Amino acid sequence: MKEKMININSDLIKKLRKRTSIGVVECKQALIKANGDLELAIDNMRKSGLKTACKKSGHTTSSGLIAVEITPNKQYGVMIEINCETDFVAKDSTFQAFAKTVIITALNEKINNLNILQTKFEEQRANLIAKVGENINIRRFVVLTGDFLGCYVHGSKIGVIVAASENATSDLIKHISMHIAARSPKYINVTDVPTNVMSRENHIQMDIAMRSGKSYKISEKITEGRMNKFINDIVLIKQNFIMDINKTVEELLIEYHIKINNFARFELGEDM
Repeated sequence: MKEKMININSDLIKKLRKRTSIGVVECKQALIKANGDLELAIDNMRKSGLKTACKKSGHTTSSGLIAVEITPNKQYGVMIEINCETDFVAKDSTFQAFAKTVIITALNEKINNLNILQTKFEEQRANLIAKVGENINIRRFVVLTGDFLGCYVHGSKIGVIVAASENATSDLIKHISMHIAARSPKYINVTDVPTNVMSRENHIQMDIAMRSGKSYKISEKITEGRMNKFINDIVLIKQNFIMDINKTVEELLIEYHIKINNFARFELGEDM
């Protein structure tokens, strides 16, 4: 018995491309395998996408983007890092739309667990992997709450979200966020620095000074100066404000009668 030949015309291929955004060749092959059944072709492509996702899961994802969203009342915010393999895909509108959907969902549904977020978007992630041909990873996110939240994102590569006291203003918190993006402090106040971090650095600096042949008393003086510099490098309020280096962040906060209660800073691909 002669098999029935299915006419896979350009209109059918266009319909499948519009539904899936997959390439012409892949669409034609999927339609042939599905005997011209559009819905079956889509189902098969989705299954193939899940398979592709497994194959791609071991690929390094050092590119991508960082995004921040804050509720209109400025009291709840989310920052997220979503990775891909190349800058080309990071700039792709489909990848960016996926990232936007993920972060808006996390914000609106107040999701605060990464595993829950990853599970919720696993199917969409797999389909996106099939489309762009690269591994995609929802790597991390953070939720901040407070009286007044502000943020800054630098070229989708560095993101900062800050929680301040209720009398803060959007412009001021944005400027402080820009400062944090540039200077990368680790703590807000000196008292926030763990004792073991201070002790370790003090031991290192004292050892360096002693090895240089200085006396113990002089080494103590040298170490004291170096520890002050160390604190200024890692503590937000001790840093000179990048928009006015003649004042510290602490002096700026006193001037405007505000307090920074919390912050988070993401840099794309850090610690990978």
